Amino acid sequence: MIEFITPRTFLFSTQAVVFSVLLFVFYTYYRTFLRKYVKYWLVSIGALCLSYLIKSIIPYSTSHLSSDYWLILAELLLQIFQYSFLIFLGCGVFNAKTNKEIPPKILRGSLAVIVVLSIVTTVLFAFDSSQAFNHFYLTVSLPSFIFGCSFFSLASYLLFDKKSYFSSKVLMYFSATFGLRYLIYSFISIVALTEPWFRQLESFLLYFDVAAHSILGFTLLIWMQGAERFAALNAINRAQYLGKHDSLTGALNREQVMAKLSDKMLELTQTNKVNKSQVKLAIFLLDIKQFKFINDTYGLKIGDYILGEIANRLNHSVFIPQAVGRLSGDSFMFVIEFEQLSHVDRAVDHLHELIERCFHYEQQEIKIQASVGYCFYPGDADKSEDLLQKANLALHHAETNNIPTVAFEDGMQAQGRHLVLMEKQLRLALENDEFILYYQPQLNLLTNKLEGVEALVRWQHPEKGVLPPSEFLSEMEALGMHNEFDNYILTKACQASERWFKLYQRRVAIAVNITAVEFQDEQLVTNMQMLLQKYGIPSKYIELEITENVVMTDITRAMNSIIKLQSMGIKVSIDDFGTGYSSLAYLRDLPIDKIKIDRSFIQEVESNDSDLTIVKSMIDLSHGLGKRVLAEGVETVEQLNLLRHLGCDAVQGYYISRPLPEEKLARYLERK
Repeated sequence: MIEFITPRTFLFSTQAVVFSVLLFVFYTYYRTFLRKYVKYWLVSIGALCLSYLIKSIIPYSTSHLSSDYWLILAELLLQIFQYSFLIFLGCGVFNAKTNKEIPPKILRGSLAVIVVLSIVTTVLFAFDSSQAFNHFYLTVSLPSFIFGCSFFSLASYLLFDKKSYFSSKVLMYFSATFGLRYLIYSFISIVALTEPWFRQLESFLLYFDVAAHSILGFTLLIWMQGAERFAALNAINRAQYLGKHDSLTGALNREQVMAKLSDKMLELTQTNKVNKSQVKLAIFLLDIKQFKFINDTYGLKIGDYILGEIANRLNHSVFIPQAVGRLSGDSFMFVIEFEQLSHVDRAVDHLHELIERCFHYEQQEIKIQASVGYCFYPGDADKSEDLLQKANLALHHAETNNIPTVAFEDGMQAQGRHLVLMEKQLRLALENDEFILYYQPQLNLLTNKLEGVEALVRWQHPEKGVLPPSEFLSEMEALGMHNEFDNYILTKACQASERWFKLYQRRVAIAVNITAVEFQDEQLVTNMQMLLQKYGIPSKYIELEITENVVMTDITRAMNSIIKLQSMGIKVSIDDFGTGYSSLAYLRDLPIDKIKIDRSFIQEVESNDSDLTIVKSMIDLSHGLGKRVLAEGVETVEQLNLLRHLGCDAVQGYYISRPLPEEKLARYLERK
């Protein structure tokens, strides 16, 4: 066997061992980091290793096998492995550069092509000794030409790639050199195959290829190490960036925007002393109105896009902001320099224009609005946290009073302290069940019998006694406790209805006022279903009252909610009708059951012709649209008789009965 170990065989065997070791290194690296491009290179190195293994055993096997079939099979496998080496090398480079995975269909198609190509070029003319030259051209010259073009293509790709590293440059020069080597050899093998020096050229290229493949292996190793080092640096930079910026919008996070505001305040103070100027800072806080509705309606993806676009618009504002940051979910800070207050006024208009400009996402148009609160440095405070607090107080005032923009004023701090105290008391009152319901009877004018009752909340304060809604509802609204409080009142109303049926075997419709926040909540219908089922109440005995303004804020969403409630059998009425929007046309489209004429039209209805005309028109229009009408605030017999004459369906007011606690309402419930 020793006679078959020639220098060439030893060289190929050594290369097979070297690339086996390199293959193990690549495998270990892939198991550790799971990089897709390493997997491609792992296959490429494996194919190259197998090609060297085949070259090393051909001399021994041919001496023991008299048939030419082994040589043909060896040539076939050799070509398949060499083509595979080339394909997976290119796939690895592409994946490393773009981080895009090669589709499996393309890989399978490529492998199928190289197998077919290898079979055709290897088998054709293989058994005809007179076609030896043609067989050589197909098995040597053609593959060399393909390899040369492929390596030149790889070199061109690396040359024009924008992300260039040391290892990619080395690979580019290697590919260009290797491509030139294969193209020259392909040309020479055609025109000078019979020349005596051709064999010497083949021997030289043999050692050249061995050295080149070794260089390639180490180049890929250097590439992997560099890529991981670059990935580590990117991770560090990314961590540092996220430590200072909001990951969703790219704007500064709260900590950094506050630090930048502090730095800017210090810089401005020093500049004003030196230049004796009066440059100030305006600190704006912006909060997107009904952003939860955007997320619920259009989806979180569009909501995230809008937040990112808002940050982008603020950062590129023509007012050249000194700082832009995202403080929380849909709240942003925007800081500018100014000298004249007129500059601030223009900035306010500009901010609203930026936010209200239509957002376009995948053929959808979304329009939003924002509430803005702001304060000044050094006029309102000289510390960044104090400025944030005061701007936030102004923003809160804007949101609770539905005002687009509010500037901070001194009295707001006292109001803020009052709200903090009230929140504690209100939450304790909810926990201790201190809120009670009074019920105002509603009289049906056709039957002169009890039609239903309106539930009116009172606070049984442990120290101040019974407090009317005017003493706490505005604070409840300012604190954003609408949803929790409305659910609490609805639960108490359902409990009362269940209790009355057990005690008096009688069902009475209970009307409950619902705030805009609760009515626009997607969970309202679900909550109502759960309450009705829990307390065993037929749905027609619960009526929800909403104001005109609640409807007109988002009429489409309001209609959807009303339709869902009515499909359950729950009646919906418009409370305080006539005080919100002057137009009555929307009644035609709203699927409501009843309108309640506000008491302001009833007070002088018997003596004021204008009020009489308005009330008569409301009743006639509502009846024409199939709606029932209830008049609020009836306090005299004259008002009652006039409303009966006008065809009003029901009334409530002090003339009928004041709001009553449950124990005094019993006399109405005991009547059959």
